[in-house]
Amino acid sequence: MGEKIIDQAARSRIERFLDGSSAPPAIVLDVDWINGLGTIRALARAGVRVIALDHRSYAIGFRSRYGLSVLCPDPYAAEQRFAAFLAELVELLPAPTPIFATHDDGLASVARALRDLGGKLLSPSPDSEKLDVLQQKSWQLARAAEVNVATPRTLYPGSASEARQAASELGFPLFVKPSEPIAFRKVYPKRRVFRCDSMADLDEAYAKAEPYAPMLQEVVPGGDKELYTVGSYLDANGRALGVFCGRKLRQTPRSRKLVPRGVGCCRHGESLWKPELIEDSLRLLRACDFSGISQVEFKRDPRNGQFKLMEINPRLWSWHTLAVACGVNLPHIAYLDLTGRPPEPRTSEGRRKKHWAITFMRGERPVLPWPPFVEPILSLRDPKPGLVHLYRYVKHLGRL
Repeated sequence: MGEKIIDQAARSRIERFLDGSSAPPAIVLDVDWINGLGTIRALARAGVRVIALDHRSYAIGFRSRYGLSVLCPDPYAAEQRFAAFLAELVELLPAPTPIFATHDDGLASVARALRDLGGKLLSPSPDSEKLDVLQQKSWQLARAAEVNVATPRTLYPGSASEARQAASELGFPLFVKPSEPIAFRKVYPKRRVFRCDSMADLDEAYAKAEPYAPMLQEVVPGGDKELYTVGSYLDANGRALGVFCGRKLRQTPRSRKLVPRGVGCCRHGESLWKPELIEDSLRLLRACDFSGISQVEFKRDPRNGQFKLMEINPRLWSWHTLAVACGVNLPHIAYLDLTGRPPEPRTSEGRRKKHWAITFMRGERPVLPWPPFVEPILSLRDPKPGLVHLYRYVKHLGRL
């Protein structure tokens, strides 16, 4: 017999947690930050038992009282061992079980592992073959053009000299983006794009991105408040069972040294219903033959008021808990549909406007929006993740 990845102590904890129930739990992968923590809370507060997986023992989601914490192999750096871990885990589960991957790398690893698990895990994301295609930015832009969804002006040079010619046509500033982002991030894990303000910047960026089918794209002007999100869950027939719409008010870069201006994660957002964005988003997703959870991001071009597609993310995004607070609990909607109990469609239309904000972040000034607002970490009902977060925040202040 080969080595067991899940040891006996962990097996016993899982069995006690399931307590002989025939109802499937939900699995949440990558719970180190608010994507995963929010998913744990959204599911557990709806009455679903949650198994939280992460390869980092310090993951903040492991501090939540709502989930069973289980260490797993790194789904990115040790994908084969992670797949073997899932194969062992499903044998302990009572029924086909939904799994929510909250970051792109884990999403891809789960999609590949599912092929060998005989339907014992259920994902609210495309299978590996569809996912590989969908995550190509050029493919997303092509589908958008087919259904008349506006996009930033984009050119596809085949060489460094063609890139210089394309840059002259687009003008600076511009972005150099990889059409194949997953492979790109294996080499540049902290980057998504390169911003170029000169030909010298372009030459350097194109050389780095050349193996990953780079494209040159105009920088749509405007600040963080011009960025809008449509989050949704579509069933296998393309019916929208949950739809949320909101916009960013402020974002923060993933890495100050490597992430260009205008690119980052939401720090402060608000719910805001935009019917034209809902229509564009759902039309685009159906053109992509998409089912599952997604975030479609747009940016409003202040030059003409046009909303332009930024990207499709086929997973939960960082501030999806604002959708939950607006009555659109996408993780629970997906769980119900995947386990054969599809709910009635729900949207955030007509809901009272709410704000979402991470109050404290290292290296950033506090954000305290007017209530009602959603805080994704601090919670009286689940206090330990917030206390750990505040301890880390204060500890960092002592190093400044």
